[in-house]
Amino acid sequence: MARVSKGVLMPTFGSLASALAMQHEAMSLHLPQFDASGLAIRGYLLRQPVVLTYHCDLQLPPGFINRVANRVVDISNRVAGTFSTVVVAYTQDYADHSPFLSQFCSRVRVIPPPVELPAVSDEQVQSFRRRWNIQGPIIGMAARLATEKGVEVLLHALPHLLPAYPNARVLFAGQFENVLGEEAYAARLKPLFERYREHWTFLGTLDASEMAAFFPNCEVLVVPSLNSTESFGLVQVEAMLCGTPCVASNLPGVRQPVLQTGMGLVTPIGDSAALAEAIGQVLHDQERFVRPRSEIAARFSTERTAVEYEALFEELKQRR
Repeated sequence: MARVSKGVLMPTFGSLASALAMQHEAMSLHLPQFDASGLAIRGYLLRQPVVLTYHCDLQLPPGFINRVANRVVDISNRVAGTFSTVVVAYTQDYADHSPFLSQFCSRVRVIPPPVELPAVSDEQVQSFRRRWNIQGPIIGMAARLATEKGVEVLLHALPHLLPAYPNARVLFAGQFENVLGEEAYAARLKPLFERYREHWTFLGTLDASEMAAFFPNCEVLVVPSLNSTESFGLVQVEAMLCGTPCVASNLPGVRQPVLQTGMGLVTPIGDSAALAEAIGQVLHDQERFVRPRSEIAARFSTERTAVEYEALFEELKQRR
């Protein structure tokens, strides 16, 4: 019916959820979500297994309405956690450091997120290269233009990097215009984008096949996120499946793809000089950071995620 900051108001959601709850044997809820508390209570009253998947913490931009929204959602999340059977986290690392997940340690299960990347031909990869006139070292970033993504950290890293790699160029894949709630952030960064316009290209939102062609055209992918609204950085795994190493912030969860695979480097949060140095190391010796695709796929895949969820629900069914 309406929006409050980045959230939505859905007056008929509860009645629909009640009807569906009566027709099913379990619930799979995803946080953060304002409506999750009511759903979890329904599942508890119906004696159904309630599995919460906690994707990330919620930290909205500054402002009175956002502070209120943050608080309301935090309370709803806590209620949902109280009435849940199991809480799923992407990594134990994130679970150990999340203020929310640490409240429910005894109920946390770790299941990695699903990764699905369509196969693309060499011709599609080359076509993407021609379309964007790709030359010189390419630094990729795949995200929304949002405060928590740390875009300015990469922008401030460029002066440290360009003397050694004067032809380096950032390709930014993702929404960069009219991002809900991020207008002031985009306006603040606009002068930097103008300053580095020869070294920064916005690709816009790409579809799945275009993303699969984007990653192989990057020498390195960066995830310079700044806070716990980023819990994993799925694009890292997608890049790794395409043979592209990554440089990630030293955030709980976000650092795990690199640490688990060895396919890249971890840098201090918000440190542009360290980010530039890490990017330079990967560009200088990229082969050192590349691992076989099969090794990455064995750790992260949609099939593995589905199997582990299926096993969890089967276990809860038997326990019930």
